[in-house]
Amino acid sequence: MKKIIHLSDLHIGHKECGERFRLIIGGISRTCLPSSDYIVVITGDIADNAFHPEQYEEAIAGIISLEESGYRVLVVPGNHDYGTGILGNRKFVGQFKQKFFHDRRISYPKVDLIDEFAFIGLDSTAWELNWHDRFFSEGEIGKTQLSRLVRLMRRPEVAASRKIVYLHHHPFDFKLAMQLKDSEELKVIIENQVEMLLFGHYHRDEESALKIYHGTWGIPRCYNAGSSTHKNGETGFQWIINTEEKDPSADFNAKFI
Repeated sequence: MKKIIHLSDLHIGHKECGERFRLIIGGISRTCLPSSDYIVVITGDIADNAFHPEQYEEAIAGIISLEESGYRVLVVPGNHDYGTGILGNRKFVGQFKQKFFHDRRISYPKVDLIDEFAFIGLDSTAWELNWHDRFFSEGEIGKTQLSRLVRLMRRPEVAASRKIVYLHHHPFDFKLAMQLKDSEELKVIIENQVEMLLFGHYHRDEESALKIYHGTWGIPRCYNAGSSTHKNGETGFQWIINTEEKDPSADFNAKFI
């Protein structure tokens, strides 16, 4: 593995987003070769509305297409994958695991050891599905998952790896009703400890149009992909990250669409 393709907020089922995802898949298949050199990381909001199962199915068909072409695909859920985006339902937590991982027993953090890398996927949405705080689109990793993350980071095979953390909610900025509520707790665990942090959730960012936050929390590479399918025309990216280069200037927006 040499490169990471980072996508986020596909919102399949919303207007032309499904068609745009197919265009992205075509662009990846034509230009990102050999496929064994790439890992595709999708940081949530894969479907636009979990209450419409056909959106899940369309998303999964696209991911299967990438996998059949030889690409490894890693995903985590976003708030839309558990409901409408502002109203969620806990039943979708298990459904997401079954659909995308084929195993409802999967727990987070989800770690995949690939070559010299440890990809650590977090669920920043499920903890928000309690009756008293399941509205709006805030995120929360939760105490249980954070405790597991601490233990995971200490495992010898993970500690010796180049660590990449990926989640849906934006960990740095605090926009009303959209923030990751326990970002400070996450910071304590991963500050200066990981090589890369990938996320989405915010499609627009007035303060940083390029959605780059390198060096935040002592992490060399920090990317927000926005909406890779450009939901509602909002700025989004399809980042290609060259892991063989320490200088992030080697990374670029592939502009498949």
